Amino acid sequence: MLNYRLVFLLLPLLWLMSGCSLQKIALKSTTGLLYYSIDAIYQEQDLKIAEQAIASDLKLLEGLYQADKKNKDILLLLTQGYASYSLGFVEDQSEERAKLFYLRARDYGLELLKTTRAFRDSIPTKEAEFIQRLALTKKKDVPVLFWTAFAWGGWINLSKDNPQAVFDLRKVKAMMNRVLELDEGFFFGSVHLFLGSVYGALPKMLGGDPEKAREHFERTMALTDGKFLLAYVYAARYYARTTLNEELFDQYLKKVLQAPADILPGYQLMTSVAKAKARRLLAMKEELF
Repeated sequence: MLNYRLVFLLLPLLWLMSGCSLQKIALKSTTGLLYYSIDAIYQEQDLKIAEQAIASDLKLLEGLYQADKKNKDILLLLTQGYASYSLGFVEDQSEERAKLFYLRARDYGLELLKTTRAFRDSIPTKEAEFIQRLALTKKKDVPVLFWTAFAWGGWINLSKDNPQAVFDLRKVKAMMNRVLELDEGFFFGSVHLFLGSVYGALPKMLGGDPEKAREHFERTMALTDGKFLLAYVYAARYYARTTLNEELFDQYLKKVLQAPADILPGYQLMTSVAKAKARRLLAMKEELF
């Protein structure tokens, strides 16, 4: 005989379980759609449209994050999204805002890093232990390593007067060196772009080395057949300018400005960002030299 009292007691629990499952299905579907949205944004040439779309997607992602804080896809998209948004649209306009966005991206990245086997729910504060854990990361961890380090490094680059930034740089360089070991070609070889910028920006007494910077920039160019134009922008800023080579500075930036908008198919936005930064650097030439 059916126990109606038991059924009555179980119905709310079943409803909650069903609701939870439906929520997870909805989150998974929405996250999948956002990947398509990001692909569309990367193909956008108009910087204003792209900026508005990215800002909108980021707030949607943060809403999804509130519903599922352990979702790895959402955490990665937030890390990559805020770091890229800051680089492409904010730091040239407001360094203070950019620092906040870089830190937000870094913090999402560190949360995601805790889901890897190498970091087991905690991020060591001691540098030696942190670097020791990095040695345990695998190729599948490259996206979280790269985007977290990229965001962290962006904050450091804008916080040179902060002693904590100098201390943190060693951890970030260790993360990027691990990416270099695991997959140097990830996201158009941008690990070389990052390391080249570090070697080019730092004074020699703190580890700067213009020739190492040049080698990294040229490696990015080689890996992408010269199509990833941000490599030339950063080579102009952190190698040609550092070595006071005005002719090379002009050569790099003119190459960017003369390149076709579709030189990197599927990533026209990256080309538009590179062109905008190239125009800005040329306008600042007297100040830089």
